[in-house]
Amino acid sequence: MKTYAIPALVLALGLSACVNSAPTSRMMTPLQNQVSSDASQVALLPQQPAVAAGKVLHAQYDVQVVTVLVPRSLKSSEANTYLPNADIVWRGDAPGDRHAQIKAIIEQAATIGTATMHSGPKVVVELEVLRFHCLTEKTRYTVGGVHSMHLMLTVRSAETGAILQGPRSIIADVKASGGSRAIAEEQAGRTQKVVVTERLVEVIRRELSAPVTTLPADALVTRFDGSPIALAGRPRANAGLN
Repeated sequence: MKTYAIPALVLALGLSACVNSAPTSRMMTPLQNQVSSDASQVALLPQQPAVAAGKVLHAQYDVQVVTVLVPRSLKSSEANTYLPNADIVWRGDAPGDRHAQIKAIIEQAATIGTATMHSGPKVVVELEVLRFHCLTEKTRYTVGGVHSMHLMLTVRSAETGAILQGPRSIIADVKASGGSRAIAEEQAGRTQKVVVTERLVEVIRRELSAPVTTLPADALVTRFDGSPIALAGRPRANAGLN
């Protein structure tokens, strides 16, 4: 079992609160409630590797430790305006220590995203938040916008400490619903925390994986947990890749 030394991580969200044209991500299965450290929530997030245009991604590392840093130098704002001038804007938890709340979210996402990564060199992953700018109440219940999350990723050898990848910036922005749609999503259990956690899981998996092959349209691949999924077309019997 991996140990997640999550002393501090990285993620700073920038909200283009008034803009709905930011990049959208694939909708993933929502959690029933807001994501928490409860392990029962983890199973509700999809475990399959990213698949696009026949490309299959597979874990590139054996992740031993994930450390998360949310620097106290990042400015947090509770202003209920469309676009507060701050590095951290978060309303998905009750008022409190926003730096600690964001750290917990990223730790949760990193735990889920790397849970099945047991292939390749043993590494320590460092995530530092640069920006974590989500929607204020005013923006969420009117125009919507973008949950803007930017982090710095560094991958080190768990044995030598040598840098194998990075430091490099990764962007995990995701579209944020507004108005009646946001209200409907919340009533269905798809809260801001669910949306940003799912997106972070997806991005962390992607950034720590590598394409391994291009398959024909009717080929089968397997999920990280070993169960088969069809890429496209009709599945062929015994065509899975293990």
